[in-house]
Amino acid sequence: MHYKEVNLLGVYVAPFAVMMVAAWGITLPLRRLGDRLGATRFVWHPPLFNAAIYVIVLCLEILLFAG
Repeated sequence: MHYKEVNLLGVYVAPFAVMMVAAWGITLPLRRLGDRLGATRFVWHPPLFNAAIYVIVLCLEILLFAG
């Protein structure tokens, strides 16, 4: 597993930071879909549930790119 820095407009950024932003972009539609379907009514703490979904998406992204 070897990650290289990402060059964003002349600034080198850690690949983990880019993956975090991408995971947030994936999590936003999932949150809206969950709100629309009413899934947040069945969880005890919706912000904690959203954070858990974000961590799951981020971990899946890391596993996908680490392969």
